[in-house]
Amino acid sequence: MLKPKIKKIIRIFRTLKVQKNIGMSKGRIYIGGKTKLTKNTFLGTNCNFNGMKIIGNGKVIIGDNFHSGSECQIITDVHNYEGVAIPYDDTYIVKDVKINDNVWIGNRVLILGGVTIGEGAIIQAGSVVVNDIPAYAIAGGHPCKQFSSRNAEHYEEMKSKGRFH
Repeated sequence: MLKPKIKKIIRIFRTLKVQKNIGMSKGRIYIGGKTKLTKNTFLGTNCNFNGMKIIGNGKVIIGDNFHSGSECQIITDVHNYEGVAIPYDDTYIVKDVKINDNVWIGNRVLILGGVTIGEGAIIQAGSVVVNDIPAYAIAGGHPCKQFSSRNAEHYEEMKSKGRFH
């Protein structure tokens, strides 16, 4: 088991590496697990990554107070299957991803390009997000679908009091 001091040094190193490679960040970033983001990644403040890999040339915008579990992926490019060769050619279809404020994504979630995840949404571990998820939704599955929602009144009360983790 790693000593706390060594864990802290690794976390600082990972954070500096991520900050160097992203497009922009508005504030504090916490990197608690192996994380690889792209130059087309734009972060709000208080973003927490416990293991995220972003792949592709699409723009990824992540709002404030974001939390991800381990082994998550966002894929913004797919091979062009309607190009000049089959099963696909050398070009890509690029689609952006937007994740709004206060979103929590569980372990091993896969998010594909062209998706927007609404404010305050929670995505269940192991889900594959292929369509937009509305604000306050609690969603999961393959494909990811809303099965419940947060109490919007409680959510807005916590937000107005600045109660962010």
